[in-house]
Amino acid sequence: MPTEGNAFVVGSLVIVDDGVHRQVALLESRDETTGTVRGRLIGAIADGVLDTRTSHAFGEAAVSPVDLDALDLLHAATGAALEVGGDLTPPGGPARLLPHRFNRHTFWCGQSGSGKTYALGVVLEQVIAHTALPVVIFDPNSDFVRLGELNPGATGPSADALRERDIRVLRPNTAGAEPLRARFLDMPIMSKAAVLELDPVADREEFNALLHLRELFEVTDIANILPTLHNSDEPAHQRLALRLENLGLLGWEVWAGLNRAATEVIDERPDATVLDLGGFSTPEQQLVVALSVLDELWNRREERRPLLLVIDEAHNLCSPQLDSPTAVAVRERLIQIAAEGRKFGLWLLLSTQRPSKVHPGIISQCDNLALMKMSSPVDLEGLATYFGYAPTALIARSPWFRQGEALFAGGFVPAPTLVKMNARLTPEGGTDVSVPMR
Repeated sequence: MPTEGNAFVVGSLVIVDDGVHRQVALLESRDETTGTVRGRLIGAIADGVLDTRTSHAFGEAAVSPVDLDALDLLHAATGAALEVGGDLTPPGGPARLLPHRFNRHTFWCGQSGSGKTYALGVVLEQVIAHTALPVVIFDPNSDFVRLGELNPGATGPSADALRERDIRVLRPNTAGAEPLRARFLDMPIMSKAAVLELDPVADREEFNALLHLRELFEVTDIANILPTLHNSDEPAHQRLALRLENLGLLGWEVWAGLNRAATEVIDERPDATVLDLGGFSTPEQQLVVALSVLDELWNRREERRPLLLVIDEAHNLCSPQLDSPTAVAVRERLIQIAAEGRKFGLWLLLSTQRPSKVHPGIISQCDNLALMKMSSPVDLEGLATYFGYAPTALIARSPWFRQGEALFAGGFVPAPTLVKMNARLTPEGGTDVSVPMR
């Protein structure tokens, strides 16, 4: 849709009126030499309703800025109901997301200091308050551990709704909190092998012994397995015992023992479950929790119980550079969920500072994009390639975003939108450390 004029900036919504039809359009690009802008039609306005399924070709037409009434029609027509901030493009007004389009994978990115985690909390509050979609948050930096609290003075329908939600926070070693634990017995045999760092070929005798001891490893707590292995006359069993001891697995606090495992809590489908991964003494224990949860959800995928899996600092679990057996197993499961999980109701929301450090097989499956300040040319070029539905000119503005500003594009927003995020209703768990002053 070509039209002339310098009054409109890329990313603006406009009204196109040819005297017969009034239509809403998005201006997507501009030729700086000629001043010509191009865009796409979103829908036609008739009888006080915006029909996004209808558009009309035209020749000459008058183009004018969209008004707040037309924006309301657009939100109503698309079902955009989750208010997450203010629209930075004239005429302003609220910026809203489509709750039903979180049934697609979402990619959320922004460099350090962009306000990425705070803004993600704003969106999660809206999802938890105004949908029945259970949320599981993999939280490596304890940023969401206070999601079940409300800030003093928080009021309004969203705050009232959050007060009624069942939000569980599982933490490794925090007094008074429900423990964050995994159950070794419940993990699939290949995941057990990954935790034990067993390769089917390089460690073929020990791996074969594990296969033949499958029943033992499915009914005996890991703390009680060692004596059985030591008392065996089989050399491979003795080597398995040494492996358990050398890896220090028996001393890991991650094992459930008499406590409930995270998988059991998630199975109850609370409105939100926060897994505080940051409190473990070793990174491998974080991976064990992630692997146990992802395995359980995938193994029960045919139940088709919808769930939004939020992976904060996704490069910790999804990087192509991760090479430990457990890390590889976690990444491969996430790739599988990204490729096939959507039809089973397993939907990802991946948040990271560095898109280039997330496996491309996962990014390529995302239909929603939230982009905050990002200065890396490599990352911006990659985002423009993966997310063709986001106007390149808007992605290019990312290095100049201020803290708390974001570009939303894809199926979960009526049209690509530049947003100033709202304030949080709940406290952020982790905050920047200030510089000491004399």
